[in-house]
Amino acid sequence: MYKKILLPVDGSETSALAANAGITFARQVGAEIVAINITQPFSTLIGFDGMAASYAISDGDYEEAAQKEAQEYLKPVLERANAAGVKVTSVIASNYNVADGIVDAAKEHGCDLIYIATHGRSGLSRLLLGSVTTKVISLAPVSVLVYRMPATA
Repeated sequence: MYKKILLPVDGSETSALAANAGITFARQVGAEIVAINITQPFSTLIGFDGMAASYAISDGDYEEAAQKEAQEYLKPVLERANAAGVKVTSVIASNYNVADGIVDAAKEHGCDLIYIATHGRSGLSRLLLGSVTTKVISLAPVSVLVYRMPATA
């Protein structure tokens, strides 16, 4: 069925739950996982809200902090996959557009499925923040499996 699954993580609770489900799915189908976190370049922040100027952050400081944060997001995924006996590699990539970074990584690493969470935003927050998952679905050259948070009773 699927041989290599791209599993994007962003540090959110939804992403962590999706990672757990993705690892279980990969074990069930005998696939390996490429866990990925997409960082955005420093220049994205400068153009977006002037954060760099207001906090006096250098591009080197930002890149170092982004790498460290990405490693922290990926570490539990690697641990869970290893504990489950699922072959896993991790990737930290940088792209101005997170969805493009995910799709590019799927191509680059030969993934035949993208297993991605959705935060389920709607209304104004979806309009303002957009939906990475929706963009991935529209751009991906491979199948996309969307993980949704279980409904709480």
